[in-house]
Amino acid sequence: MSSQPGKKKSLVLNAFSTDCRNWWAAGSGHQSPGIWRHPDDQSSRFNQIDHWTELAKLLEEAKFHGIFIADVLGGYDVYSGSLDPAIISGAQWPVHEPLAIISAMAAVTKSIGFGVTVSTTYEQPYHLARRLSTLDHLSNGRIGWNIVTSYLDSAAKNMGLAQQPQHDDRYAQAEEYIKVMYKLFESSWRDDAIELNKETGVYTNPDRVRKINHNGKFFTVPGPHICSPSPQRTPLLIQAGTSRAGKVFAAQHAEVIFVSAHAPQVCAKSIADIRELAKTQFGRDPSNIKVLALVCPILGKTEEEAQAKLADYKQYASHEGALALFGGWTGMDLSKYGDDEELREVESNAVKSTVEGYARFSPGTSKWTKHTIAEHVSIGGNGPALVGTPSQVADSLETWVNEADIDGFNFAYTLFPQSFKDIVELLLPELKKRGLFWDDYAVPAGTYRENFYRKPGQSGPPSEHVASTFRWKAGVSAEEAVIPEI
Repeated sequence: MSSQPGKKKSLVLNAFSTDCRNWWAAGSGHQSPGIWRHPDDQSSRFNQIDHWTELAKLLEEAKFHGIFIADVLGGYDVYSGSLDPAIISGAQWPVHEPLAIISAMAAVTKSIGFGVTVSTTYEQPYHLARRLSTLDHLSNGRIGWNIVTSYLDSAAKNMGLAQQPQHDDRYAQAEEYIKVMYKLFESSWRDDAIELNKETGVYTNPDRVRKINHNGKFFTVPGPHICSPSPQRTPLLIQAGTSRAGKVFAAQHAEVIFVSAHAPQVCAKSIADIRELAKTQFGRDPSNIKVLALVCPILGKTEEEAQAKLADYKQYASHEGALALFGGWTGMDLSKYGDDEELREVESNAVKSTVEGYARFSPGTSKWTKHTIAEHVSIGGNGPALVGTPSQVADSLETWVNEADIDGFNFAYTLFPQSFKDIVELLLPELKKRGLFWDDYAVPAGTYRENFYRKPGQSGPPSEHVASTFRWKAGVSAEEAVIPEI
């Protein structure tokens, strides 16, 4: 455990959304496909700017650390070999470009951060560095980058490839990619390159801007970075992979790690492994890596009210949409199996082991068919639906913290925006009462990283982080500030 014994963690809380009707397993409701049909749901307004600005204002007033915007570049077409189930149910379809909405949300807020997903597999680093630096400037340093390598063949095909590169090859590319980004963000401009001297007419001192001259296996980027240093220079770094390669990448680079599992026991070992790797291989303080778990709270003033809400939501959930999303996550097409076929007895070891993983943490379910899977993930997606009173849900969150060494949560929603209003009005007061959530931002109007670490002045990565070795500091000559080639 990274926390001191007996000392409660003050949780990092993010809202989990995407610029489409749903994400992971949520029709119109991010984690719950089909619930856009519910009469009280407004998530189909995702293509209207006030959908996002009102959400940002609501969550900043509640002192959320951030809004995380997920993304995919392709459709979920594994289930039944067709996009139709996703298209019909609104399962991550349609999907809009996520960076475009951040400026609008930043304009109506001052302190809340914005994490956005962009893939290293399909985006050139020089181009992405400009986009992220621009947003970091416009938000006054409130941008986080969720670094993904992508996982859908449908995305690869639309990017001109026959299929996505192999898993470890994607991570090898990502490793080079992020080093290019460090060079552009941190090494290309000296901190004091901008002079804005009206008397001499010098806007930028050319001796304090340099090419990075990167020439690697995957990328050739001479530079220099086309943007001046932004408030954070390097955005807050977020990552979600828990494969072998993903753990090594996270241990070196991630400041925030997202995990999704139906029980804390599923991810506890991965979290411990990453913290140990960070300490022993990369000299990092494990407590500086914050792990956020995906959960979907369904809250009521009484347990009966919460259970009634769940029963209501289930009426609208799309099982076809859930199976489409499950196919995208796992690569498994459950349409190949009969309606009553027990999936723990099929020939496919991959299907059996996946379903047994679900069954392990739902022992009351006697038979696991494709419809059982669909029902299981149709509310809450690949994370647990926590149903109950504020006290009951807070108990569950504390269990995650204690058993898996979690530092906070990504809150998914069922109804938009009511689920977030329930969290604000019902759950947050209970968390504050238990000493699990702050009363205000540590640095009001500060950068995402300052509030994330609760350290005024910590706009750039910590000194122990590899990115800090790339920083070209004020007053240091180009000869002294050698660009690392690690």
